[in-house]
Amino acid sequence: MARRALITGITGQDGSYLAELLVSKGYEVHGIVRRVALEDPEHRLARLGAVRDRITLHAASLESYASIYQVVSQVAPHECYHLAAQSFVSYSFDDEFSTLNANINGTHFLLASVKNVAPHCRFYFAGSSEMFGKAEEVPQTERTRFHPRSSYGISKVCGFELTRNYREAYGMHASNGILFNHESPRRGYEFVTRKITSALARILAGKQDQLRLGNLDAKRDWGHAREYVEAMWLMLQQHEPDDYVIATGETHSVEEFVETAFSYAGLDWRKYVITDPDLFRPAEVNILLGDARKAVDKLGWRVKTTFRELVHEMVDADCRALGVAPPAAAMAASVKE
Repeated sequence: MARRALITGITGQDGSYLAELLVSKGYEVHGIVRRVALEDPEHRLARLGAVRDRITLHAASLESYASIYQVVSQVAPHECYHLAAQSFVSYSFDDEFSTLNANINGTHFLLASVKNVAPHCRFYFAGSSEMFGKAEEVPQTERTRFHPRSSYGISKVCGFELTRNYREAYGMHASNGILFNHESPRRGYEFVTRKITSALARILAGKQDQLRLGNLDAKRDWGHAREYVEAMWLMLQQHEPDDYVIATGETHSVEEFVETAFSYAGLDWRKYVITDPDLFRPAEVNILLGDARKAVDKLGWRVKTTFRELVHEMVDADCRALGVAPPAAAMAASVKE
């Protein structure tokens, strides 16, 4: 009998990659979505195109314990991956109340439902490097003290502690993944990495002539989302639940990301990028760098995609979406000539 997995946030970047991974492993995959997603599948379910006909979606709200309980009861999952959250950090400053309410209550409702309906289900919580915030040490490990600098980071710390408490108090197989920044062509347009690559594609297409960004000096540890969801799955295959940092161990500034993308297209980024003070965070996080040795040693997880390969893949994808020849194709053509 196929193992059943339940994914919240299945329509997002991580959820779609995870759904594809689990389907490839023979899982019966279920996902929780907002009802509006089922009413507008062309746009809201676009990332699930590769597996849409092989998964089952359930309309529910993470802000309603009754609806979450109903789905968990119906699915009776063997594994539950909680990825859904209001995850755009800048927005969390604008609407702290909904960020805290949705992220904390949603995690609590799901944990309680799994405990009461499917106590042997293995549970994964998607933590974030934003929990470290103003980190007191570099790199950050599973033992680094949390010092979040946004309501998003605060909500993730709470979800982390809720998950650990359910593990320790009720004996649940509940693990936390402290995932550092992970990107892909499926990243939302509001995030700085996708903002950069999509703007570059529009510049190449003649649809845009400048790009406004905030703090170019902010440094992040950027990996590929496809590889990070594999780490999630590996955590739930372990005999004992635990908490793991998932990161590349390399840090790059926003400026480096911009330079890597624009130089790939043969452009000088300084001619197009404008620093906008209004785009700086009220409380900035200047450097996040993860130490994933525990995941490497215990899970056998490895980074496969380099920073440069990630940036180039995102640029190519955004160019193709606009009907512009990707830099990779242009370079290949020039070599043949």
